[in-house]
Amino acid sequence: MSLALPTIGRFLLRRLLVAVPVLLGILFLTFMLVRIGDQDPVAMLAGPMADAPMLARIRAELMLDQPLLTQFWAYLGRLVQGDLGMSWQGNAKVTHEIATLLPATLELVTLAVGIGALVGVPLGLHAAERPNGWFDQASRFGSLFGFSLPTYWLGLMAIFIFFYLLGWAPAPMGRVSMMVTPPPVVTGSVLIDSILAGNGEAAWSAASQLVLPVGCFAIVATAPIVKHTRAIAIEVMGSDYIRYARACGFPRRVIRRIALRAALVPVITFVGSEFTSLLAAASLIEFVFSWGGLGHWGLNAILLGDFAAVQGYVLTLAIASVIIFALVDLTVMLLEPRARA
Repeated sequence: MSLALPTIGRFLLRRLLVAVPVLLGILFLTFMLVRIGDQDPVAMLAGPMADAPMLARIRAELMLDQPLLTQFWAYLGRLVQGDLGMSWQGNAKVTHEIATLLPATLELVTLAVGIGALVGVPLGLHAAERPNGWFDQASRFGSLFGFSLPTYWLGLMAIFIFFYLLGWAPAPMGRVSMMVTPPPVVTGSVLIDSILAGNGEAAWSAASQLVLPVGCFAIVATAPIVKHTRAIAIEVMGSDYIRYARACGFPRRVIRRIALRAALVPVITFVGSEFTSLLAAASLIEFVFSWGGLGHWGLNAILLGDFAAVQGYVLTLAIASVIIFALVDLTVMLLEPRARA
C-alpha cells in the first residue's frame, strides 16, 4: 500500500521542525565542549618556534580571543552559508573532507548492517520458535559473545590470523591495493565505481579489501539484531492470534509468515537505530584497517583538537541519524496502516 504525497510531505515537515532545534542543541554542546578542553590549536598551528605576537595574531584570525557566544554566532552565520570552516589537520574545507570521506564509511556500515540483518533476523526468529531449546541457547551464547568482543580487538585478531598467519587477506592498507589504479570517483564507493568503469582488477581489489572490515563489523552488528529479534519474536509467538493459528492447524511456514509480519516493524526500527550506532562506532574499525573514511578522520580530529572538523563530524552524524530515522518511520508507515494516524 502506498502513501500519498501530501502525507509524506506533512510527515517530513514535522520531522524538519523537530530536527532543527535538536541539531542546534547538538551544535551548541559540541561547540562548547571542544573549546573547554586543554588542547590549544593555536600552539599546534604556529609550531614550537612561534613567539607571543604570532600566537596572538593566529588567535585573533581564528576568533579564539572572542567570547564563546560570539564565536558560536559567527560559526552559525558561516554554517547557514554552507561553510563549516577549515580543517587544521588537512588544511582543507570541512565540507570537502566530509563529502569525500563519507561514502567510504557508508559503504562499510551499509554492508555490515545488511549482512547483520540478513543473518540476525532469521536466526532470532528461528530461536524464538523453541525458547530455551538447543538452538535458542546457542544463539543466545553467540549473541553474548558478539556483544563482548571489542571492535578494535576483533579487527586486530582478524588481521593477525587471516593476513599475518594464513596470508588469505590483503594488507589492511585502505580501500584498494596500492598496486592498483583506483577508478574515477562517481559514487564514492571504490567497488561500485570500479564496476561502473569496467575495471575488473580494481573491483577485485576493492572487494578483497572489504572482506575483513565488513566481516568484523557484521559480527558486531549481528549480535544485537539476533538478541532483539528473538525477544520481539518470543513476544509475538506468545500472542493470542499466533496461538489461535496453531490451534487451527496452520502450517509452520504460515505461522512463521504471520509472526514475521507482526515482528517486522519493531525489527526494522531497531535495525535503523543499529545503523546509526555503527555509523558513529566506525572510527575504530576504520583506524585498524586504515580505511580512510569519515570515522577515521573524525577520530583524528578529536585527538588533534581540530575544532572545525569535530563540529562538522558530529553535525554529519546527527544529520545522518535524522535522515535514517525519518526513512525508518516512512517504512513503518508504509507497512503498518495504524502508524499513519
